Parts: sequence; structure tokens; C-alpha cells
Amino acid sequence: MNPADGVIADDLASRHLAAREQLDAHTVEMMGWHFHESTACPFWLEKKSTLKFDPLRDIRGFEDLKKFPLFEDDWLRGGPVRRWVPQALADKPTYVFETGGTTGIPKSRVVIDDFRIDYELFSDTLPDQYFPRGANWLMLGPSGPRRLRLAVEHLAQYRGGICFCIDLDPRWVIKLIKLGWMEHLNAYKKHCIDQAITILTAGHDIRCMFATPKLLEALALGLEERDTSIPAVGITGIFSGGTEFTPQWTRYAVEELLGGPPEVGGVYMTPTYGNTLMGLACSRPVTAAEKYKITYYAPQPRAVVEVVSFDDPLQVVDYGATGRVKLTTLTREFFVPGFLERDEGERERPYLTYPWDGISGVRPYHGVAAQTTVGVY
Repeated sequence: MNPADGVIADDLASRHLAAREQLDAHTVEMMGWHFHESTACPFWLEKKSTLKFDPLRDIRGFEDLKKFPLFEDDWLRGGPVRRWVPQALADKPTYVFETGGTTGIPKSRVVIDDFRIDYELFSDTLPDQYFPRGANWLMLGPSGPRRLRLAVEHLAQYRGGICFCIDLDPRWVIKLIKLGWMEHLNAYKKHCIDQAITILTAGHDIRCMFATPKLLEALALGLEERDTSIPAVGITGIFSGGTEFTPQWTRYAVEELLGGPPEVGGVYMTPTYGNTLMGLACSRPVTAAEKYKITYYAPQPRAVVEVVSFDDPLQVVDYGATGRVKLTTLTREFFVPGFLERDEGERERPYLTYPWDGISGVRPYHGVAAQTTVGVY
């Protein structure tokens, strides 16, 4: 073994231990916040009386959160939404964001500053070479009551730029798909892409953008029809996210849509995995040498992703094994213990930059995939 490999292994082990200690301490701090009479939100104060343990006394680390029942999807559907606002933050201006683009009563969560904090942390991971400070951005994704629009806009502003946005209703897209109205769907997609191309070619000096994989591909093809390309209109950095982000699609995007890898002049693209409940999970650098494998790491200690057994959500699977995504959110604004996401993937080992477990191969959970309409994601 190369001596340097041993040093790296020791460094990773040390960082992993420190991250775990930080997570345990953060968990205890959040219990003190979310279950104290003076700071907790009405929902958790009421729920506390039904628990068979005392969160203030009995939760001494992250593993103890297994004492909580799994977080139920329907708790976030319907109101009153103020039951989720911590009393200590009740006088702050508050946003309400809805998750995803499915129809029916949406899941909602209140937000005060979490979306800003999450994206400022993400900003620190972006290379300035491809995401220049002061550059303007394009937000090519869902608008409306989703935090993504405001989050990307804040990211642009935090980095000194201005964000241009398009109008896009993902619920209308899903309705068109379910109705089989493909002609209408294609017309609506073209409408959205036309908005983006109009902005990109209007002299606004846009260098960076967010797009879902489907919309990024549609944009590239739309620009090609006009005898131009994503690199040619000045884009140098893209961050993207969505369920279509696979190694196969990433290779196609790099080789066919983005002008090749960034080291040969192509556009830099970084995949992300996130949602309204979790925040934003960053990926390890995606390279041809690793066959474009994408591994995500949640923003610990603010959120934790575990890959758990399909049969036992309290049991984490072995490294390399497949399981369902279980999310725990631990911010002052929002506490979610053990929420089973509609995703699955493979558990990955810690990484020097992110010394905790990761997940690769993220895709819709097979137990609900047949009923899931992906839409613009």
C-alpha cells in the first residue's frame, strides 16, 4: 500500500469521527430547541405528550432519534400551517413552500431562513472558475410555491449576481402527461424553453444556471435548432438536479450537450440531490474515469440521509447495498425524524470532503415508481 493511502485513510477516519460527534451534539441541541416550551412549535409540543420518552432527557445522540415513530407524510398536508412555526421564531417573516409537483393537497413546510442558509453552504462548494462571482444566473426550473426558485435566486444574489427566471408550472406538466396530451405537453415545454432562450440571447451576460436534466436537454436542442449551443451563449457553470440524473445521462450531457468536459472547454456541471424537506446534497466530482458515477452527501448536521432496509427502516444497509432513502432534518426551523422518501439507492462510504455516508444511484423507490409521474424532473 502506498504510504499516502494510509495517511488519507487515517485522515478520513478522524474526520468521520469528528463529524459524528458534531452530529450527536447538534441533535441534542435541536431537541432542546424543538421540545422546550419557550421555543418549540405547536405541532411538536402537542406530539411530545404522546411520546413514550422525553426528548429533552432521553435523546443523547443521533441514534436515539430512532425512538421517534417514523415521520408521516400526511402530517404536512393541510393546515393550519402555523403549527409548524417555532414559537421563538413566530415574529419572523415566514415563507410556505410546497414539495414537488404532484396534484392533490400538497405537502407544505414553513421556512424563514433555511433556504438561504442551505444555498450559502452550497455556494461554498462551487468553483469560481466556472461560477464567477458577480455573474448573472438563469433559473430554468419549477416556479410558483416551490423553494427552488427563491433558493436559486438567493444563490445568485449571494454570489453577487442577478437571477433571471421563467414561468413553469410542474403540476400542469403532470396533468398533461396523465391525460396523454403529448401535443400540448410538447407545446408547453417549447413555451418554457422559448422563455429561456429569449433571456439567454438578450445580452444579459448570464454565465451560470440551474436546470433539471429534462429541461437542460430541451434547452440544448432548442439552441441547436437556432445554430448555437449552451457554451456558445456564454454559460460556463450549471448545477442541476432531478430524478433523471443517471451516469448514462450525465455522459450524454457532457459529451453531446455541454461541449465536453470543462478541462477541454466544456461547461462545468455539478449534480445535486435535494428537496424542500432536506435542503441540498452535494455530489463528489463526477468524472469519466469513474464512469460518471454520481454520489451525493447530505448537508450534515442540518440533514442526514440514511439508506435503510426495505423491510426494516431502522436498519441501515451495508455499503454498496440497495435500500430506501430515510431523511432526518435538524434545523432550528424544522425537525423531521425518520421520513421515508420516495427514492432508493446504494449506500456509499464517507468521502474526505463529506466524511459521512453518501448515496448513489438515486431513483424512484420501486414500491411507488409505477404510480409516480416524474414530469419536469
